Amino acid sequence: MGAEVDFSEIPAFQVRGADEQRVPFVFNSPHSGRYYPPRFLAMSSLDDSTIRRSEDCYVDELFAAAATLGAPLLTANFPRAYLDVNREPWELDPRMFRDPVPSYANTRSPRVAGGLGTVPRLVGEGLAIYAQKLPIAEALSRIENIYRPYHACLAALLQRTRDVFGCAILIDCHSMPANIRVGDGGFRPDFIVGDRFGASAVPALRDHAMTLLSAKGYTVVQNKPYAGGFITEHYGRPAERLHALQIEINRGLYMDERTLERTGRFQSLADDLSEFVKELTTIPEEYFLATPLAAE
Repeated sequence: MGAEVDFSEIPAFQVRGADEQRVPFVFNSPHSGRYYPPRFLAMSSLDDSTIRRSEDCYVDELFAAAATLGAPLLTANFPRAYLDVNREPWELDPRMFRDPVPSYANTRSPRVAGGLGTVPRLVGEGLAIYAQKLPIAEALSRIENIYRPYHACLAALLQRTRDVFGCAILIDCHSMPANIRVGDGGFRPDFIVGDRFGASAVPALRDHAMTLLSAKGYTVVQNKPYAGGFITEHYGRPAERLHALQIEINRGLYMDERTLERTGRFQSLADDLSEFVKELTTIPEEYFLATPLAAE
């Protein structure tokens, strides 16, 4: 019994708007999943509310306009506390398991050290998820049954997009705690746009996204402290006309982080992001066809 049972009645992830793609964009919300399988909750030492502290609450709803505007929107139903697909497939913490982890596992990454590997050990401010150590088979099941199919789906969406349009642009959608501060003055940005410091997308694309958000009155910074995770790094290959941006939204703009409830500003932000998606997905080709297609 494993991940295949946990998601036997609800799909682990889904794609909206894939049948009517009209633009070379793919949107992805890997951390907004909010279906917590009963078997998983039974393993946890946390209550049903606390375990949601790592969730990118409602980010899929905030970017829902992408699907209606002709861009596929891939969304997770599994929660980040259960499995984090914005990690390498084998970032595993040996401290979590009763059995040895595979020899090929990356056990020394900073993310593993922080308790935030592929199968996370912690949520929120250092809160341990599990009441006791897990069998390694539990992690392997989640990776084989959910992680690999998720990335296969995302890779296929990007490949199909590039085949049809000549390029593909991935927008990886996330949220960040309201207390994040940046810069010498320590101010709290509304958005952070990450492109792995120029490695995952042409700079013109990043700059255009930032300009569109700034024009709506939001404070926007780039790359610090969030330059993009595994997804941005892995799929962003501008020389092959595959571009990836990560967008982090300040949760204080739309939700109460204590109760996890939407605030009165939610709809206003959703409307602004609908306009942003429309504007972003209709940019001129020179923004994203700036590099030649590499030989394959």
